Formats: sequence, structure tokens, C-alpha cells
Amino acid sequence: MKIPRLRWFLCLLLFAATGLCFLDRQVLSVVAPAIRAEFEMSNTVYGYTTTAFLVSYAVMFLLGGVLVDRMGVRWGLGLSVAFWSLASALHGLIVSPLQLGLARFGLGFGEGACFPGAAKAVSEWFPPKERALAVGIAIGGASLGGVLAPPLTAWCFAQYGWRAAFFMTGLFGALWALLWFVFYHRPDRSPFITPQEKSHLAGPAESGPAPPAAAPQSLLRLLARRDVAGLALARFLFDPVFYFYMFWIPQFLHQERGLSIESIGALTWIPFLALGISNMIGGYFSDRLVRRGFRPSAARKGVMVLAAAATMSSGVAAFSPSPSFAIAMMSILLFAHGFWITNYVALIGDRFAPAQVGRVMGITGMVGTVGGMFANTGIGFIADHFGFFSVWLISGILYPLAAAAVLLLVRENGLRPAPRPDR
Repeated sequence: MKIPRLRWFLCLLLFAATGLCFLDRQVLSVVAPAIRAEFEMSNTVYGYTTTAFLVSYAVMFLLGGVLVDRMGVRWGLGLSVAFWSLASALHGLIVSPLQLGLARFGLGFGEGACFPGAAKAVSEWFPPKERALAVGIAIGGASLGGVLAPPLTAWCFAQYGWRAAFFMTGLFGALWALLWFVFYHRPDRSPFITPQEKSHLAGPAESGPAPPAAAPQSLLRLLARRDVAGLALARFLFDPVFYFYMFWIPQFLHQERGLSIESIGALTWIPFLALGISNMIGGYFSDRLVRRGFRPSAARKGVMVLAAAATMSSGVAAFSPSPSFAIAMMSILLFAHGFWITNYVALIGDRFAPAQVGRVMGITGMVGTVGGMFANTGIGFIADHFGFFSVWLISGILYPLAAAAVLLLVRENGLRPAPRPDR
């Protein structure tokens, strides 16, 4: 059986995978008030349990990149989703904060290969002129998970209790893994690809020279590269803001605004909807610039700089007079983050050969998660002793600093348009 435009069907499967990734990790943040009350956990202890996720996620983000490079996307990503879905289901069986921490550790261990796998799959199946849009769709599933998690978890909590929410997400992951193993193969090995699509993928790139074919470089050699260091430093700076939004916003709304789990579920999907929309259009805009003659690097960086400026709205949330105003400021930041992260991942796909993409995604993701790990532990202490005010202020300056790191250290191609070919 041949499937027309198979690459876009596979992109939708990647969309679902990143959606499950964020859905599974967000369930805890929504039901955290109930779990904390049942196990008598302080903000500091809750911070330790979420840091357990980040510890394993940091390690496996790096090793997950190596995993998908060596095993291939089909097995590397498929086994990753199956493992983290099992870990998610095991959350429903915990009886202590220690067991919660262990379950979070297992979840992070499985999820580490998700985004390296998605980036590598896009680099295998999409030419440069379509790559940012495909990346936007693939990682845009994360925002869908963020949109669905609050209302779906709140509903499941009200009907069946918090444990059932974790069992539900485990089942979703098992169904996805089954579809993935059936349909995903490399383009040159797929039994479902049409001759027309195979010809399209083999055609010349219109946006400039593609990275040359290359064998995977060692991690040490990649770490020695200035552009890899710049991309990693940028992620070290901006990832803590995203993890703050992911793990702590429900706690902020409950602790400092007095909202119930049901009210949290009714509000916190809104910023993630903004993220999902911007994931799509962020990739579209930079791809459009590429088609108009800009080098891919210039197009991606230009969009990232504008997005970084918009993220300063997060600092304004420190002065929010109401939950609605705070949600509006969060929505602006996550809308800007969608433009940022889509073009950040596309920039990696543009600069590195497919055999290296998983490793570079793994390196940068690990460094970013380490930053999030330190920040996450500190946020718990700060929230217990001083509240969230200073955390909001700091979150408003980190993306501009990350943009400066990219511009200073990832400098090849500059920001000039590529010369148009003679006609």
C-alpha cells in the first residue's frame, strides 16, 4: 500500500508523540495540589520530585540523541515512547513522595529521546525548504499536550481521582507506539512511499547548499565546536523559563491566587494553545524567508531575535493584579517561545548533517535540562520563603540573553540574504 504525501502523515505522528510527551509530564503539575495534600509535601519536596524528572531527562536527552542516531528513528523513538508511557502509568501506583520521585525519574528517562528523534525524523523526510514548517508541526504537538493536559486531567480527577489520569496517558502511549512501528521507516526503505514523493525528497534544495553527507561525529568533537557551544549556552538560558511554566504555574495559581484544580484546568490550557499556534506559523515565516532568497541561518535567527524581545512580557507577570492578567502574560511568552523553539530546532537541522542532528539535539537538550534542574530546585526554595515575584522578573530576561549567545557564537552565514541565482 502506498500513502500519498507520506512525509506529512509521519509528521502528524511526530506531532502526536511530542503531544504525549508534554501531556504525560503536565498531568502531575495539574493534580499536584491534591498529591501534595495527600502526602503532605512542601514546595521544596515537590521541587525535588520534579527535579528527579529533569536529572534523568538531562542524561537521556544526550544519550537519546546517540540512541536515535545509532538505532535509527524507528526503534529509538518507538522504544522511548513505550518506556515513558509505562513510567507514566506507574505514577498511578505511588504511595509516597519517594515513589513519586522514582516515577518521575523513569518518565524523564524515557522522554529524553523524544525531541532528538523528532528532529532527526524531520531531517530524514523533509528538504530544507519545508523543514521549519515540518519542525513546527512536529514539535507543535507539545503545545497540544499542554492544551489538553489541564482540562483533561481536571475532568479525570473529578470523575475518577488523580491516579486514573496517569493510567489514561499510559494507554495513549501504547497505542501510539503500535502505529509508529507499523508506518515509520527511512525514505529509502519505506514500503509506503510513492515514487513521486521519493523523487521529491531526492530533488535539489532550493534554499542553498545542504549540509554534506557525513558520518556521526563524536560527542567530544561536537562539544569543541563554537556553534554547538553557542546553541547549548542559549538552551541553558531559556529552558529554565519553560520548565518554570510547565511545572510551577499551577502551583503559583493555587498558592498565590487561591485557584482550585478545576479552575486551574479551565485556565492553564490557554498559554499552551498560543504556543501551538506559534509553533506552526513560526516555521511558516522563516520558510517563507528561505524561499524568498534568505539563507536558512539568517531566516531562523531573525525570527528568533524578534521572539526573544517578546518574551520580556514574562517579567511583567510579576506585577499581575489578577489570574487573568497573569495568564495573558504567560500566553505572550509561550506564543513567542513557539517562534523561538521552532526556528532553534530548524537551525540545528540546517547546520548539521542528518547523521549529526540527534547528537546535537541531545547535547543542547541535556545542557538546557541541567539549567532547568538547577533552576527548578531553586524555585521550590524561593517559593516557600519569598514567593514567586523574583522568579517572574528573572524569566523576562533569559531569552534575550539566549538570543545574544546565538548571534555571537553561531555566526556563519551572518544575517544577510543569500544571492539569488541567475535566471
